[in-house]
Amino acid sequence: MPNFDLSSLALAAVCPGNEILYDDKGMPSIMVKIPKMTYAQLGLGESNAVHPAFIVNGQEVDAIWISKYQNIVVNGRAYSLPAQDPRASINFDEARGCCEAKGRGWHLMTRAEWALLALWCKNNGFLPWGNNNYGKDTRETNYKAIPTYFDEQGRIARVATGTGPLTWSHDKSPAGIWDLNGNVLEWVGGMRLVYGELQVLVNNNAADSVNSQSSGSSEWKAIDGATGEFITPNGNGTTPNSLKLDYVSNAWKWISGVISDKADSSRYCSFESVTADEGLHEEAIFKLKALALLKDDNTPNAYEGDVFYANNGAAERLFSCGGFWNYGTFAGVFSLYGYNPRSFVSANLGFRSAYVNLPPV
Repeated sequence: MPNFDLSSLALAAVCPGNEILYDDKGMPSIMVKIPKMTYAQLGLGESNAVHPAFIVNGQEVDAIWISKYQNIVVNGRAYSLPAQDPRASINFDEARGCCEAKGRGWHLMTRAEWALLALWCKNNGFLPWGNNNYGKDTRETNYKAIPTYFDEQGRIARVATGTGPLTWSHDKSPAGIWDLNGNVLEWVGGMRLVYGELQVLVNNNAADSVNSQSSGSSEWKAIDGATGEFITPNGNGTTPNSLKLDYVSNAWKWISGVISDKADSSRYCSFESVTADEGLHEEAIFKLKALALLKDDNTPNAYEGDVFYANNGAAERLFSCGGFWNYGTFAGVFSLYGYNPRSFVSANLGFRSAYVNLPPV
């Protein structure tokens, strides 16, 4: 008689596409399988090329598994489990280490993977809600989730993972990924700013821990605004033709020349207000859209007030996504925050792990 994993079978029956994955210590995490998708399937034109989240080390992978829940940490390892207080007050390298400690293929969720989910949600007509207003969403009237942490004024801050209503799931179903809007910000890997210059690990190479994300790693690449190709940065944010963030008329603008307004401070605009210089190559523009760094919809309020924060004057700034418990309409799946150093910790900043079945070495 077959030796079924009854827990996984029961989960799949209730939540199709959900799986229990075990790390190399045999400890479980509840994950959501995202099958390989093309740009066309995500609403980015008609190309049948796969989204870069499914390209690791130059090879296509058939699926990505994303933590269903914001992660907790047990014995130095990250886990995706329901009804938990998500781990916060953890810096970028610690969060990444807790994910990579689980074994080969486990990693801190990358910006490419986050962008994939954001684009999928947008193309399917629903941007998820969440805990962005002290335990509830700004569009809700009652508390909907189980409190786990309160602020200094006694207001609900963090809530237990996955305990909100279905509107807090990325696909509005029990099978979805929870809390992408609010609760705690989430570190993402594979993308940073260096004095305002955008740097990434190519495609989704950040999903393989062999590819270093240290501050001095040679894996970091800039994007040539004149060709759209990946190029080696010069280290001081002034690589010729590289994509950079300028602050023009109180909004962020992608350029490839010299930044006119550079400041070591956190500044913001709405996501839909972010623009790109008209002279940028179409491939460079496409890479920005694939990473959900530039809008692909001019409909007013198409991104529901999601916000874009950045610092273009610091030596290195990493990214977090989603918003936290009191960001209101600023929080959302297209909201991103590029203003913290990798050493930063806060009670409103956490993470989630992801998994890719890497080809044998």
